[in-house]
Amino acid sequence: MLQPGAKAPEFVLADDRGGETTLSDLLQNGPLILYFYPADFTPGCTKEACSIRDIHNDIQSVGLQVAGISPQDIDSHKRFRDEHNLPFVLLSDPDKVAIRMYDVDGPFGVGVRRATFLINQDRTIQDVILADVMIGRHKDFIEKAIILRETAGLRSGE
Repeated sequence: MLQPGAKAPEFVLADDRGGETTLSDLLQNGPLILYFYPADFTPGCTKEACSIRDIHNDIQSVGLQVAGISPQDIDSHKRFRDEHNLPFVLLSDPDKVAIRMYDVDGPFGVGVRRATFLINQDRTIQDVILADVMIGRHKDFIEKAIILRETAGLRSGE
């Protein structure tokens, strides 16, 4: 898995809105919370996505962006986003291109590791967490990023 200080690899993936999205696109408006998850509609992934949704206003208030990546196709992502009212983009990586670049492929190439990266606008990975089962640790990680940005006086538009 990529570690803090490493450069986040560029990618181009299909998004749940019918277009393509790159890492550079996602970073245009501020640092990025990029999270990788195993599958739409599974209990753990639904819990994780909804926990991020529930703090999305706080995330945006400090100028952070959010995107999720998993191997499902864009139709699955659209249904998942719509059913759970997710306000952030979901990216489809069925060939595991980005998943491999970020070194979060599952053991023996099966599945995807649950990982969350905080990526600065210069593509430097500021921090990362890997927690496959302890899903709440991802929300805690994001809340810590929000608090650190608030403490630094960073607000949306700054």
